[in-house]
Amino acid sequence: MASPVRAAARAAFPATIPILAGFTFLGAAYGIYMTSLGFHPVFPILMSFFIFAGSIEFITANLLLMAFAPFQAFLLAVMVNARHLFYGLSMLEKYHSVGKKKLYLIFGMCDESFSINYTAKPDPTIDKGWFMFFVTLYNHMYWVGGSTLGAVLGQFITFNTDGLLFVMTALFVVIFLENWLQEKRHTSAMIGLIVSIVALMVFGANQFVIPAMVGILMILIAFRKPLERREVKPL
Repeated sequence: MASPVRAAARAAFPATIPILAGFTFLGAAYGIYMTSLGFHPVFPILMSFFIFAGSIEFITANLLLMAFAPFQAFLLAVMVNARHLFYGLSMLEKYHSVGKKKLYLIFGMCDESFSINYTAKPDPTIDKGWFMFFVTLYNHMYWVGGSTLGAVLGQFITFNTDGLLFVMTALFVVIFLENWLQEKRHTSAMIGLIVSIVALMVFGANQFVIPAMVGILMILIAFRKPLERREVKPL
């Protein structure tokens, strides 16, 4: 009989296969992008391993080339990943009895790991804590592997990377569409769109991101309970 750890590892892998393809491509694009900016390959590899937040890693690549502004960088990172606050609230019960694995589950949570771990219903014989651990670990390694591949290839492949930033836009669009398709209602998504459009009109294209993120976060926090009741209410 397989050990609980091995059984959970085998059960978690099929659920992460779609993520393998996406993270390999996006991670490779990130690695190539970093090397195109002049960074040594070790930078994207280490950043992927220790940061493990695709959107903020692309942003960090540009922040490292700009004037030192730690407060703005911190605020931007918090705003971009503010959705993880809500992920954490949703996973409190699931992470309650997983022991020391909780530390890695918290660090390694991303949109894809949250989606799988929140919705997956593994066989009752599978240890749920180890299942969530391996889902998180696989996704983490897919991202690091893709970044490593891109960082290595970026040393030998020379091409025009002017349009490579589309990957970052594509990443946000994919995340938005995934959430849209998974939602029963689209209230929170519409709040995000409306607040972003208003912020764009008020602050302009170069200054609207942080005000929009702050506005979205404040509205979602203020109306969290009615929004949650609306999500669970039958259509």
